[in-house]
Amino acid sequence: MNILDKYRVGVQHTVGVKPMTIRGPMYVLRSTLFLLGALLVAMPAVAQEQEGVVLPQTAGAAGAPAPENTNEAAGEESPEGAEEVEQQPDVAELQRQLDTLAEEVERLRAGDVAEPVDVDRARALGLAPSAAATYGVERGVSIAGYGELLIENFADTNQGGAPTNAYTKSDFLRAILYTGYRFNDKFLFNSEIEVEHAKEIYVEFAYIDYQATENFGLRGGMLLAPMGLVNEYHEPNVFIGAERPVTENRIIPSTWRENGGGIYGAFSNVAFRAYVMNGFNGSKFSSKGVRGGRQKGAKAKSTSLGFTGRVDVTPTPGVFFGASIYSGDSGQGEIDVDGIEYGIKTTIWDLHGQAQVRGVDIRALFARANLSDAAKLNEALGLSGSKGVAEQMQGSYISFGYDVLSQVTGNAGVALTPYIRYEVVDTQAVMPVGFTRSLSTDIRFITAGIELKPIPNIVLKLDHAWASNDANDAVNQFNINLGYAF
Repeated sequence: MNILDKYRVGVQHTVGVKPMTIRGPMYVLRSTLFLLGALLVAMPAVAQEQEGVVLPQTAGAAGAPAPENTNEAAGEESPEGAEEVEQQPDVAELQRQLDTLAEEVERLRAGDVAEPVDVDRARALGLAPSAAATYGVERGVSIAGYGELLIENFADTNQGGAPTNAYTKSDFLRAILYTGYRFNDKFLFNSEIEVEHAKEIYVEFAYIDYQATENFGLRGGMLLAPMGLVNEYHEPNVFIGAERPVTENRIIPSTWRENGGGIYGAFSNVAFRAYVMNGFNGSKFSSKGVRGGRQKGAKAKSTSLGFTGRVDVTPTPGVFFGASIYSGDSGQGEIDVDGIEYGIKTTIWDLHGQAQVRGVDIRALFARANLSDAAKLNEALGLSGSKGVAEQMQGSYISFGYDVLSQVTGNAGVALTPYIRYEVVDTQAVMPVGFTRSLSTDIRFITAGIELKPIPNIVLKLDHAWASNDANDAVNQFNINLGYAF
């Protein structure tokens, strides 16, 4: 075993890490001490070789010099310079090993080396790959991010032929910076700071993790609700389509984040998260769904709290399925009718699944929201007829895509994926007694498009969405999305 191998094994034995994994300032000290020790061992041998001095061997009579080599012991004359030739490779090898160790120490001086977090591990943490960058750092600061430009071109007429008077819009929809800091092997901070529409600044999440064990941790701060397929995994190179599914906009109001705390973990192929968060502000609900009720952690009314949780099973890499739930009052002590306060209990649940195997990409989700005392909420808000908030809302979609280059040898990591998605959303599926459904709130979408990833971190998506409803006022649109993540 050479010097470098002994060093690696020594570190592995001392701290229980894989060979060549070097972490923290103690390793710098160990490396430095080992370098000094190696030099102390090597220098006398080199000096003696140069002076022609031969050290006595431990075997044999005490103080008796041992033969310099086996040729002399047999009475044969050693060729001139043979000893120098034999010793020289050892000196060169020692120098190589010392150079390698010096490089590793220099890497430590520059900061602990980050190891990318794979997709399955990031998902188990409740994060998209770039958002999980902090978990790949041994100590110190991490920086990552993503962004997307969206261009929308709307049809001149709606489903019934009436003019839409809509114009083409281009919007730098999001520019995100993930910043994190790992304090030690137990505590870390992670955050997402977002600039929306090139002018509005939001905190999407900001929390402290305590990683109690390899499989279990505590989390507190501003958290993403662990719901659906997009809310936690909303980087543009992760979800299919130029725009996020409508179900995960109106029924699961992505990006949905609130203040709270809870637990997370993963055991074998099962991952879970469970939080208590401030609830919705029900006075902002509408006939279009619960999206307006998000408080986004900003001076959030917290008289009413909510519980949210999720369980996912990953039977094989690239495949997972599971369920999510949120339940809590949304009245915030403000929905009062005839002197009686109503809590407006809000429950949202979903079933979801995704499979990405050998170029095939299949995703499906069903979500439903139920509100108690919806009639009293509408009365308190002054809503009537088809403008009222529903007792039940629901949506579902299924999408299919195939990377046509996935099985092509030498494609250099380029992915070209045609896709199609079918979606049905109804934000007034069941109305309270005395209220009517609007024919325009039950919408069906067929979206077909193609995405190109020249590298996994950059994506260009083009698609067309055909929309229809019973009111004949739905509008088709063509979209272009340019996104990145790092």
